[in-house]
Amino acid sequence: MSKSLFNDFEGVSSKAWKQKIQVDLKGADYNDTLIWKTNEGIDVKPFYHPDEFDSLPEVSNSKATEWKICQSITVEDAKEANKTAINAIERGAESILFIVPSKDVSVEDLLKNITCPIELKCEFLSESFSTNLKAINSELTLHTDIIGNLAKTGNWYSNLKEDNEKFDAIVKTTNQFSVDLSLYQNAGASIIQQLAYGMAHANEYLNHLDSIISSEAKSTLHITFNVSEGSNYFFEIAKLRALRQLWSALANEYGINTDCKIIATPSKRNKTIYDYNVNLLRTTTECMSAVLGGANVVCNSPYDALYHKSNEFGERISRNQLLVLKNESYFDKVNNPADGAYYIENLTEQLAEKALVLFKDIEANGGFLHQLKEGTIQRKIKESAAKEQADFDAEKLVLLGTNKHPNPNDKMKNNLEISPFLKIEKRKTIIEPILQKRLSEKLETKRLKEE
Repeated sequence: MSKSLFNDFEGVSSKAWKQKIQVDLKGADYNDTLIWKTNEGIDVKPFYHPDEFDSLPEVSNSKATEWKICQSITVEDAKEANKTAINAIERGAESILFIVPSKDVSVEDLLKNITCPIELKCEFLSESFSTNLKAINSELTLHTDIIGNLAKTGNWYSNLKEDNEKFDAIVKTTNQFSVDLSLYQNAGASIIQQLAYGMAHANEYLNHLDSIISSEAKSTLHITFNVSEGSNYFFEIAKLRALRQLWSALANEYGINTDCKIIATPSKRNKTIYDYNVNLLRTTTECMSAVLGGANVVCNSPYDALYHKSNEFGERISRNQLLVLKNESYFDKVNNPADGAYYIENLTEQLAEKALVLFKDIEANGGFLHQLKEGTIQRKIKESAAKEQADFDAEKLVLLGTNKHPNPNDKMKNNLEISPFLKIEKRKTIIEPILQKRLSEKLETKRLKEE
């Protein structure tokens, strides 16, 4: 067929569609009936049309054909962690994320015979450890985020001066740093807040490094964003796309490499201990959002991670979810699959614009660190989290099996190997830490007491 059948039909404008819808509503109000108003301040329309765009959207700077299946491993013993990693690679993992709690870990034993890409998060700050790592494996990505540690714990690793000196040395050695947006998501921040705080967080580093690193180093500076994906499917796709756009614009102002790596994990906020198998569905859709949004690396969470210690079965299931997405659902066959979807393009644009407004407000009022020290960031996240919690309590936000259709015969008291609840330690901090808390904690505590 040389002639397109679409040429035989007249185009229909968005105005004509809306008129037809209003007729079919038979007097009901279009805005009240069909427009969904979100906590992000975005009104979601029932349809989107190309005539609402001034120009064609740009092609996304990401490649869905290249996303990696990642396995997260907390290192308690270097040799055992190495064996676990090699086993995971043999079973389909394409990247390994090591979480290292102590600098006493033997780097040589940890990285032995591992040839796939490695992500490494240290729960400490050490220039010598970082130098040793890069000497052994120059390709690994080292996550260094002193502001993220301050926001999460309320304290610097040592103090402001010493942390900055070590951070400078590590960046000069590795030419990379990271920004943890997952903290804000898991604490209850809105998507717009996550994006704005992530950019303001990164901007603190860029301001600091601007006069420290060379122009040549700036052009190859490697930044990694750690992001948690929630269950609002299309919004989460748009979030990652907006993140890349915002970073590109910010980095361009500093003459920094405008590309970035995004590592996505499912949110902790909506996971439950009751009817825990539903966590499989939640993590699957969240991983799908991550891939379609353009994440470079997807690191799934086991369905039982809340209440079980790390175990082979849970890790295998979480890895297999990603293997099914890649090898049976063909989520690695098309680059930028969300490009050109008018709804997602519109969401991306609105999220980016609203996040930029909030980012500018933060910068105009002293910057991210200043607002952290004043408690403004913490207060805003608490307000957002309270709104989401109220929606959950009122069953407007549904977690199946928990606040909707719970199974009264489901018992969990004897299955808790680790505590799934927020623990607040009494200790001295220089700022109020940002606390991560799940939506269902209060309800689950009540049910456990009644078992």
